[in-house]
Order: sequence, then C-alpha cells, then structure tokens
Amino acid sequence: MAGFMEKRNNNALNVNSYPQLEADIAITTHGSDWYWAVTAVMTVATFIFIGLALTKPRQHRVFHYITAAITMVASIAYFTMGSNLGWTAINVEFPRNDPVVRGSDREIFYVRYIDWFITTPLLLMDLLLTAAMPWPTILYIILVDWVMIVTGLVGALVYTRYKWGYFAFGCAAFFYIAFVLGWEARKHANAMGRDIGRTFLYCGSLTTFLWTLYPIAWGLCEGGNVISADSEAVFYGVLDLLAKPVFGALLIWGHRGIDPSRLGLHIHDYDEKDVAIHGEKNGTNGHANGNGHTNGHTNGHTNGNTNGETV
Repeated sequence: MAGFMEKRNNNALNVNSYPQLEADIAITTHGSDWYWAVTAVMTVATFIFIGLALTKPRQHRVFHYITAAITMVASIAYFTMGSNLGWTAINVEFPRNDPVVRGSDREIFYVRYIDWFITTPLLLMDLLLTAAMPWPTILYIILVDWVMIVTGLVGALVYTRYKWGYFAFGCAAFFYIAFVLGWEARKHANAMGRDIGRTFLYCGSLTTFLWTLYPIAWGLCEGGNVISADSEAVFYGVLDLLAKPVFGALLIWGHRGIDPSRLGLHIHDYDEKDVAIHGEKNGTNGHANGNGHTNGHTNGHTNGNTNGETV
C-alpha cells in the first residue's frame, strides 16, 4: 500500500532535473502541484467554452473560439511549468538572506512569456472586438502588447540593473493599453448599445485591474527576488485564473444576447439564407451571367435595327 501511494506522488522535479542547469531558487513539489492544479482548471475551462460554442450557430462562435484558445494555450504552458520544464537559471540582482530566496540563481520560466505572447493579444481581441473597435486600432494595440510582453521577458533574463529599463518600457506599453481600454474602447462600446457597453465595462475593468498587478508580481519575483518560486507560482497562477477562465466566463455570459453582426462581425456560413452564399449555391450567378449575355445580345440587336431604320 505504501508503495502504491509513493507512485502517486508528484515526481516531475526528479524526472525533469538537469544537474548542468540548476537554480538555487526554484519551485518545490508544492509549486509543481499548484501548476498542475491550474493546468486542470485551464483544460476544463477550454472544454466548457468549446462545448458552449457548439450550442450556438457557427456565425456566433467567434468569441467562444477566441476564449477557448486562450485557456488552451495557458493549459499547455502550465503543464510545462508543472513538469519543471521551460525555464532557465538567471543570476539574481538582489541576493537575499531569507532562506526561501537565498542563492545566486533564480528559476525563470520563459514559457510563461510565450503563453502571454499568444494569449494576451487574443484576450485584447475579445475586448476590442466587443467594443467594435476599428481593425487598425486593434492591430496597433496588439503590437504594443507584444512590446510589453517581450520587454518583460528580456528584463527577466537580464541580471543587472538594466533589467529595470526593460521593465519601464513594458510599463509604458501597459499604460497605453490601459488608456485605450478605459477611454477610447469604453466610449466606443457604449455607443454600440447598452448591453455591449455593460459587457465591455465588466470585462475591461477586470482585465485592467488584473494587468495592473502583473508588474507588481514581476517586481517581487523576476525583478526583485523578494518572494519564493512557490509563492511566485501562486501569485501568477491566481492572476492567470482570474484573467483567463473567469474573464472568459464573464465575457461569454455577456455575449449571450449580442449578435456579432451588431459589432460589424457579419460572418457568412454555407447554409445561411444570404444572397452571397445562397445564390452561389443554387447557381444563381451563372443564370444571371446568362441573362446578361442575353440582354447584351438583345440590346445590341435592337440598337442596330433602330440605328439602321433611322439612317
């Protein structure tokens, strides 16, 4: 019985250990267990969002698919971190005497930033499409978001005080995103309808508040080496759970009565009663072209006769 229970223990740190790449400040089994728990929540949320999408017409699934993609990518990232993979050891700028952060090297999960590089633009698309923002604005905000994520990653991998320069660039990018969400996009969403404005207000406010806490987490973890790697796992994990599955549930609930066509997202489907699709399906275009040829022939013949009689 004891042997059976031992086999059920989390053995990821032993299986995926690299003597040539060790970090003094790294997650323990408790941190790995927490990452596995977040993986499970992200995975379940993905199936729920996909399941809810199947209850809607295909033209109304865009927000379900985007939201499911967010949690799907996050589940892979958390699976990687729970497996003690996707990290590198970086010298700390601020050595500490506290036993939980004592040492010269800290474990930096670069896979976390790969996750954010993919999921944060999708999350912003959820919000900005809800507000019916113009595509040039959406694309530019995604670029600024990528600047925020990449500078955060580069800063985390730098072990000198220059890391804080990258941190400043990332914060400046975030402040611009927060301005667009809190001012331009909010006004645009309110103009699109009361229900649209309310959905954007709830989801946008949650996102802006949570994203304000990420730089604080960065400063306590990758930047300042203040809290342990296990505490880092909990801090980022709670933020991601609120920013992705909880945000997604709130967004999908808000969109339950909103037709995407009201947001400028009229999506064609092969079985809909739309002229562009239905006409082509029944060969209407070919018939119309035949009529055009007939009309041209008739008009030419008539005009020729008329001209001849006049002369």
